[in-house]
Amino acid sequence: MSSYRDVESQFAEMRIYLDPAAGGAALAGEAAGCLRAALDVVGCEAEIKTGEIADEDWKFAYRRHFKTERVGRRLLVVPAWELESLADEAREGREVVSLDPGMAFGTGKHETTRACLEYIDELSGKGGSMLDMGCGSGILAIAAAKLGYSPVAAFDIDDAAVAAARENAEANGVRIDCRAFALGRGAMTADSSIEAAKGVYPDLALQGRASCGEPAQFAPADLVVANILGPLLVAFAEEIAGYVAGALVVSGILTETYPEVLAAFARLGFGEISRRNYGEWTTALLSRG
Repeated sequence: MSSYRDVESQFAEMRIYLDPAAGGAALAGEAAGCLRAALDVVGCEAEIKTGEIADEDWKFAYRRHFKTERVGRRLLVVPAWELESLADEAREGREVVSLDPGMAFGTGKHETTRACLEYIDELSGKGGSMLDMGCGSGILAIAAAKLGYSPVAAFDIDDAAVAAARENAEANGVRIDCRAFALGRGAMTADSSIEAAKGVYPDLALQGRASCGEPAQFAPADLVVANILGPLLVAFAEEIAGYVAGALVVSGILTETYPEVLAAFARLGFGEISRRNYGEWTTALLSRG
């Protein structure tokens, strides 16, 4: 199952994929009926369609929704497959971040990613080092490197995300120390992250297990961006704080859970400098007093 919501048009789409080899064709009608009943329960009107797609099409479906976008004052996020056709005037003196996220999270379209990019842009005049926690496609770390942060490090619990981030960094000509790692000092798996966020992020059940291996060490950074999950920010606030040598951006937080996140870091001496509320998500800039 996959879902997509366009933040500009508010158009939302959900797709359920059934394997033909497992009787998917016969189950399609039944699945459509169950979905219609569920929509009726919550009072939602939506068009339901069934059909067949080529076996590999779903892997590239995200490309239909990922378009060139200006973010903040100085960034232009461009799909890798559109880079060659990008006109010089479209760059408008901006730093171009070219991406093919593949199966990893992060195109700049989501509210949390956009807010993080805006903060990275705004704080770039101070320079310094940057650490990206939960890097996904690598978009935040790559943008930081493009804007002059150095050195830049990043990690993710998902091996596929780390591979995508490394490939995107190379394609953008920037150097990033990107590793498979997890909060919990390297011991946490995607399975345990599900437990930490149970009841808040049920879609985490779709994640696979990451092979984080031995704990990796990252030097404290002048800017740490933790775009992960609200419950994980609370659970690992002390560990996250240990990596912060300057400013901290926390994101991936449903607005209703933000007070709990802020309280967890306030106990460690952090105060809120500012926050951005986009849709149902909150991203905040914190600093030690």
